[in-house]
Amino acid sequence: MLTLRLDSENVLARLADLFARRGTPVYIRSDNGPEFAALAVREWLGRVNVGPLFIEPGSPWENGYIESFNGKFRDELLNREIFYTLTEAKILVEAWRREYNEVRPHSSLGYRPPAPEAVEPKPLRLLEALTLGVV
Repeated sequence: MLTLRLDSENVLARLADLFARRGTPVYIRSDNGPEFAALAVREWLGRVNVGPLFIEPGSPWENGYIESFNGKFRDELLNREIFYTLTEAKILVEAWRREYNEVRPHSSLGYRPPAPEAVEPKPLRLLEALTLGVV
């Protein structure tokens, strides 16, 4: 059986890529999984001035967006499909992800898909602006 594991090194690689593409957030919220609570991750977040925010264990209501997404993902894809190969699973999951993010209207976004929201440039933080000499 194939086991996919996300460890702190994977988390750091993904976060560095996301921060480079979309900017550094003030905070990052996550569950209390060992891959996010690892000392290496916490120290790196401190060096890039990002505050960690952990949800309370056993409190899924603190992370309502992901709980909603997980429910839709399970109901609309995972419970309806039998994946015979990893390649088939990757293709179907990617097709569902694109539809969910780029086509499907979301009521919380005024019935627009979230993808345009994700690529809009965000304002620079004061420290970033000072570093870049904008201010």
